[in-house]
Amino acid sequence: MTDATLRDETTPTEEVTERVNNRSHRPDSDAFKAFITSQWGPRADLAVEPGTAAPFTAERRAKLSARFPGVRLVVPAGSLKVRSNDTDYRFRPHSAFAHLTGLGTDQEPDAVLVLHPTAEGAGDPGADGTGSNHHAVLYVRPLAARDTEEFYADARYGEFWVGARPSLDDVTTLTGVEARHVDELRDALAKDVGADGVRVLVVTGSDDAVEALVAAIRAEAGVEEAEEEDAGLAEAASELRFVKDALEIEHMREAVDRTVEGFEQVVQALPRALAHRRGERVIETTFDAHARLEGNTVGYETIAAAGEHATTLHWITNDGQVRSGELVLVDAGVEVDSLYTADVTRTLPVDGTFTDVQRRVYQAVLDAADAAFAVARPGSRFRDLHAAAMEVIAARLEEWGLLPDGVTAEVALTPEGQQHRRWMVHGTSHHLGLDVHDCAQARRDLYVDGVLEPGMVFTIEPGLYFKADDLAVPAEYRGMGVRIEDDVLVTEDGHENLSAALPRRPEDVEAWMARLRG
Repeated sequence: MTDATLRDETTPTEEVTERVNNRSHRPDSDAFKAFITSQWGPRADLAVEPGTAAPFTAERRAKLSARFPGVRLVVPAGSLKVRSNDTDYRFRPHSAFAHLTGLGTDQEPDAVLVLHPTAEGAGDPGADGTGSNHHAVLYVRPLAARDTEEFYADARYGEFWVGARPSLDDVTTLTGVEARHVDELRDALAKDVGADGVRVLVVTGSDDAVEALVAAIRAEAGVEEAEEEDAGLAEAASELRFVKDALEIEHMREAVDRTVEGFEQVVQALPRALAHRRGERVIETTFDAHARLEGNTVGYETIAAAGEHATTLHWITNDGQVRSGELVLVDAGVEVDSLYTADVTRTLPVDGTFTDVQRRVYQAVLDAADAAFAVARPGSRFRDLHAAAMEVIAARLEEWGLLPDGVTAEVALTPEGQQHRRWMVHGTSHHLGLDVHDCAQARRDLYVDGVLEPGMVFTIEPGLYFKADDLAVPAEYRGMGVRIEDDVLVTEDGHENLSAALPRRPEDVEAWMARLRG
């Protein structure tokens, strides 16, 4: 990476801020400024066309609008975050912003979507052409002119450093939302705000500066803070994502398909992983490189957990050896450019063949998953998925003699029992979409206690984890973790396993691995 601030020698008496300013080698003469801002031809036409998401996002905004008539709604994309010193992490917009605008990848840091209240029905139309209660405006930082200092000197936003940003017209064309300069945001948010006027709510957690601006506007207008109402907006934006529309389902299929390809590459890389002192990292980098090439990136940090590491649920250090005779648990998902992600887990025998005890544990987990699949249909409750899987897990643990003396599977399944959960402390399912744990701000009665509807997408992922020092189990089980995770779409008459292309049955896993490894 080009160093934007090559270090100069400084004297010990200089203030820190002066040292920071003095590190730059950027020319500062009038002659340089005049020359670098002149003799530029027209920029290449970006050829921006209306995005395929535009009609879908209009409908999503209309649904949100219906819940907050008369209220100004502020949804920030978020800001760039410092990784170290003057380098930033790759930008990812807040999921609520991406869902309501259709902007993905690393587009539009500092942008803010505002839904301005209108008279009832006089706002932007939804999918059916009926007017909503709001008019949407995207406040963005547009392309700077080449006669500005930002063009050549701003390492964070300047065209010379990070490339040309879209113009306001480009943003409007792409999203179908009116775009205005972010410098207009303050006045726009403050308009008509007051105790008897417009209320302003903001989705928190993505942009501290925007939240501070909203707080200042409220204070100036004599309006109290609205933490609970802000949380209600985040809750509503999260709940909008429970049922995926046709475009979202298309993106989910794409994410899963790319993920399946990544798992195939992982299997082919296992011989290299066996030979490397940090074989887990061979697996991780194999999948992550694929995700970056064929999507935006990974949807979360890849788990490549061999042997005992598989008993750590979120093992992402991935610095261990991959050993012959052991299992390796790979939990990974490709996030595509629209930011929708898959989330799939397969537990693989490193040598391509399960041992008897590995197969026994694997089959128990698979049977638990199949039990959850059996209730994945419209009308079931989300909690039914977990309950069905736990019945199988508890029964197998009882059959193997692993439950405490006097504890049956029936006793363990009671709220007062739960002894079987020693070996599976996590839940069986979570919603999936723009976030790997999607809809996380939703109300409990709509999530855990919610009724399944066509268009919902979630995981089914039971597991069993026996730590190496677990004296409650025989030695043959210790140091082994098994999880099987699939991505499931609820259909009108049942469900579809979106990740069914990856084998699940142990004999199918073995045949698949043998084929891929030649």
